[in-house]
Amino acid sequence: METSPVDVMRLAAQESGRANRLVHRAREARMAGDRMPTAPRAEIGASWDRVLRSGIDPEQTTHSALLELDEVEHRRRSSALGEVMPLLSDGLASIADASQQIMVVTDVEGRVLWRQGNTGVLRLADNICLAEGAAWSEAITGTNAIGTALASRAPVQVHSAEHFVRSLHGWTCAAAPVRDPRDGRLMGIVDISGPASTFHPTTLALVGSVARLAESEIRNRHMQSIDRLRSVAAPMLCRLGGRALAVDSNGWLAAVTGMPPVDRLPLPKSLQPGRVWLPSLGMCRVEPLPGGWLVQVADGAMDSPPRRVVLDLSLARGLAVNVVSPVGTWTQRLSPRHAELLYALALHPEGRTASELAEDLFGDPTRTVTVRAEISRLRRHLAEVLAHRPYRFGEGVEVEVIRPEHPGDLLPRSKAPVVVAARSAS
Repeated sequence: METSPVDVMRLAAQESGRANRLVHRAREARMAGDRMPTAPRAEIGASWDRVLRSGIDPEQTTHSALLELDEVEHRRRSSALGEVMPLLSDGLASIADASQQIMVVTDVEGRVLWRQGNTGVLRLADNICLAEGAAWSEAITGTNAIGTALASRAPVQVHSAEHFVRSLHGWTCAAAPVRDPRDGRLMGIVDISGPASTFHPTTLALVGSVARLAESEIRNRHMQSIDRLRSVAAPMLCRLGGRALAVDSNGWLAAVTGMPPVDRLPLPKSLQPGRVWLPSLGMCRVEPLPGGWLVQVADGAMDSPPRRVVLDLSLARGLAVNVVSPVGTWTQRLSPRHAELLYALALHPEGRTASELAEDLFGDPTRTVTVRAEISRLRRHLAEVLAHRPYRFGEGVEVEVIRPEHPGDLLPRSKAPVVVAARSAS
C-alpha cells in the first residue's frame, strides 16, 4: 500500500517527538548526576559538560545586559562581516523569513550584531533576549548553537531539549563560524534560529554553505584591494633604493623591494606618517598610500636597536613586553608560553641554548624543537630585541622584569621549572 505525503509527515513528526523525549530524559539525568538512559550527540554532551563546569543554572533566564547602541555600531564598523551582510541577507535572511525563522550574526564574543527575518519570530526572540547587543556565549547562555559553535569552532545544530537552559527548549538553532580567509582567525558566527516546530535537518548545511560563501567574498574583496594598492605602489618601489614595502592598513603585503617578502607586517594600532620603530624591521619611514602605507626601512645610522625592554608579568591576564625605542615605546601582548621564555632569558643575560631553555620550560632538555618553534614565533615581532646562538636579549639592551607583588602570583598557572623555582624562592 502506497504511503501518502501526509502519512510521511506524520511519521516524521512522531519520530522527531520520540527522539526529543529521549534527549529530554538524558538531559534530566545529566543534570541530576545520574546515568543517562541514552547518550546525546557528542557535540551536545561535550557542551553540557563545559556548561556544568561553569556553574550555569539550567533554570535561569537567558537575559543578559545589552551593549549600548553606540558600542554595537562600533563593533559593526570594526567587523569585516559588515562588508558581507548584503550577501548574508540574500543567502539566509530571506529563507529564514519564509521558514518562520530569523538570521543572527554575532562577533567573536557571541554578542549579537545583526538579526533579520520573520517579524513574528523577531518578537518572540525578544522574549529570550536574542536581541542586538545580547550575549550568547556558552558561559552566559549555556548550550546553544551560537555559543557552542564559538566554543567548538565548528558548525552545530541545537534542537529543543539539547539546549542547557530550559527556557530555550521551545527553540531550534543552527550556527557556523566564519573565519578570516587570510589568517584563519574567527570573525564571528552566522546562525538561524526559530521555534522548535521549524526544525529541519538541512538547515545546518545551509548555514555552513553561506558561511563559506561569506569567507570567499571576504577573500575576493581583500585580493581586489591588494591589487589596487599594488598598481599604485609598484612603480614607486621601482624607483626607490634600499628596502621598502607597501602594505594595506592591516599590514598585508602588496609589493616589496630589496628584501624577502612577508605575508603580513605587524603595524601599531595608531600608525602615523613619519619615522616609526617597527619591531620586525627597526627604524622606518612611513608614508600613506591610497588603501595602505609605503614603508621604507632606514638602513644605517638611523637603524639603532631599542635601548630598554620591560617584561611585565605583574598581572596574569595582562602579560606584555614593552620596548623603549629611539622614538617612543611600543607594547606586545604575550601568551603564557612566550612570557615563560622571555622570563627565562631575562634571568640569563649571557644566553641560553635550546636544550637549556627546554629544561627551563619543560624540565626536559630534549624538547628543543618546541623551543625553537616558539622562539621563531617570538622573533616575528621582537626580531630587533632578541638575538640567537645562543638565545638572548640583544647586545646593549637593558631588561627589566616587573613581577607581581607576591612571588607566588608569578605566572600562577605555569608549570615551567624556571617559574616554579622563582615562586618558591621567597
